Amino acid sequence: MKKKVAIGLQNFEELIQKNYYYIDKTDFIKEWWDCGDSVTLITRPRRFGKTLNMSMVETFIQYQSDA
Repeated sequence: MKKKVAIGLQNFEELIQKNYYYIDKTDFIKEWWDCGDSVTLITRPRRFGKTLNMSMVETFIQYQSDA
């Protein structure tokens, strides 16, 4: 199946299941986890992937706890 570009999709699990293009940002999880901060503020301009990154982290944690 040919990959598509998702515009406005903010759910990581749906993005992967529907075979959309995704720039792999999973190194963000390791970097965030290893920093050990009690609070993380993610500041980026609008439409920069903040919600999608949080959805990716949520999915990662959900699948790790299921394993």
